Amino acid sequence: MAFQVSPGVLVQEKDLTRVIPAVSTSIGAFAGRFHKGPLDEIVTISSEQELVTKFGKPDNNNFEDFYSAANFLQYSNALRVVRVQNTSVANATESGSSFVIKNTGDYQDNYADGSASVGLWAARTAGAWGNNLKVSVCPSATAYEETGKTTINDSSIAVGNTVITLTSASGFQVGDIINFGDNFEYKIISISSNDVTFIRKNEPDYFGASDSSGLEAVVSNGANVRRRWRYYDLFDRAPGTSPYAQSVSGVNDELHIVVIDEDGGITGTKGEVLETFAAASKASDAKTPQGDTNYYPDVVYNKSNNVYWMDHNSSGTNWGSAAAGITFTDVTAVSDVSLVNGSDGSAQTDGQKKTAFEKFADGETVDVSLLIAGSCTATHIDNLKTIAENRKDCVVFASPERSDVVAVNDSNTQTTNVIDFYNAIGSSSYVVFDSGYKYQYDRYADVYRYVPLNGDVAGLCARTDLIADSWFSPAGLNRGIVRGAVKLAYNPTKTQRDDLYRARVNPVSTFPGSGTVLFGDKTALSAPSAFDRINVRRLFITLEKAISTASKFQLFEFNDEFTRANFRNIVEPFLREVQGRRGITDFLVVCDETNNTGDVIDRNEFIAEIFIKPARSINFITLQFVATRTGVSFDEVAG
Repeated sequence: MAFQVSPGVLVQEKDLTRVIPAVSTSIGAFAGRFHKGPLDEIVTISSEQELVTKFGKPDNNNFEDFYSAANFLQYSNALRVVRVQNTSVANATESGSSFVIKNTGDYQDNYADGSASVGLWAARTAGAWGNNLKVSVCPSATAYEETGKTTINDSSIAVGNTVITLTSASGFQVGDIINFGDNFEYKIISISSNDVTFIRKNEPDYFGASDSSGLEAVVSNGANVRRRWRYYDLFDRAPGTSPYAQSVSGVNDELHIVVIDEDGGITGTKGEVLETFAAASKASDAKTPQGDTNYYPDVVYNKSNNVYWMDHNSSGTNWGSAAAGITFTDVTAVSDVSLVNGSDGSAQTDGQKKTAFEKFADGETVDVSLLIAGSCTATHIDNLKTIAENRKDCVVFASPERSDVVAVNDSNTQTTNVIDFYNAIGSSSYVVFDSGYKYQYDRYADVYRYVPLNGDVAGLCARTDLIADSWFSPAGLNRGIVRGAVKLAYNPTKTQRDDLYRARVNPVSTFPGSGTVLFGDKTALSAPSAFDRINVRRLFITLEKAISTASKFQLFEFNDEFTRANFRNIVEPFLREVQGRRGITDFLVVCDETNNTGDVIDRNEFIAEIFIKPARSINFITLQFVATRTGVSFDEVAG
């Protein structure tokens, strides 16, 4: 308390209202192979549709990884995803140079200055998907439209002609829109010397094989020809001088940009327009009337989902300069750039997956609770186990190798394979094993595929958090129903389930009339312990995470009875609430002079001991039915 040297009133406040905060226990984490999306970066995904938008659709090379993530999202809306950077993955570029832009941070650090020398544009993320992209830039009013550019030099023009001879076809490009003086517009499909072959243009801007008819009306020899950029009708005017540049005496700074699915591999339609950016500026300091940046590399960086700017048009003198007093080169030709040589790379290794999953290694900065292994090897599971045990606030969910259960026709062999696979993995209460793969429908390819169950088992834990609490078991007919399973690659019998359970494996079985069910709730801990159950392990994760978060506010306070009482008053109501919600049966908090002795205080330490009696899930039910004689009293036999 501050000392006062003269009479007065000093008002102070002390906050004794702190409580244990709510903590999340249902956030999933996954790293795997995808065909698009940022590399080496954590992305938050809330739905399967968002997963497709960010990371692309599954195919024969990555469906196990895709559906491990997508299946988790059937039960939860919180998943953190990292795309693994595998060997030979590359962005599509104009030059076809083999290089990788990992994510937006990598772009800003290494490529945003335009020094990469790979052409004008690059695909936004690595992968073969970028080979579908084309970028068309209209840099001037002349490139947008020319009237009277040339004249018809063909004396035999009739309705239906598809070839017209011009006095000069210089400056025309395949795809340009032309008009011969009538009320119709046409698209150039080929140029041979000065002979222009065209097809009729249908609205809005679609050209197909059925639109190959020629002139709709006769035009005279010597008529002027008007040429327009093929995407002119997507914009309300030609590029010119922006209001910003005009205010500082700049000239000709505007351009229009269109991003196209040239091959149809992204949308399914060749030539589909993906994005348009109207009246962006060549001036590095340009602003919109609303005050947003309007410099075209920044506009594309901030708004495009498909491309990065990599360099200025070499014909564009002064492009990238500040606007004041600058006349930007009036480039008269449209720039059409097709991107090539994007690559999905080779199959990912355990080392590459380990590097990606290590993005989740820091528990202080990355909040996740459920690590989804996806397609597994023993090495991969061990790597994830190390992460979970170091964090101490998350659980790994793993399945056996595909070859152990898929295309193995004998269930006894499958049982042996699964047990042998998991026997090679060390004991841990931070890992959960399941028994195999489910057969599910892949709506993107219209086929059925076998997918590991670990995404579903992690999802069942997240679903349990939603409908009950993290300390409830995710198994059984109430909370353990697996979604989307047509059948199982391995459906163990009761005897086989007994063998699996003794080997720390949680069977997943299909029961007539009940569906496919997670029928076990063990962790991978081999020693008999309360922590060999999923609900107990997740109970302690919840308690430890919540109480340790609140304990940080005791740092740098005095270790005296006031601080210790304050700590007890925070923790005990929280544990009583957990007890009331059936998570624990009893508890004791010891935080006083008995464990905070003078030596402890002198070492600047603070000790609290929290004793917990966890609630246990029912794994075994015994029902005894007793037949008695008619005249016997139940009081005599039931005692």
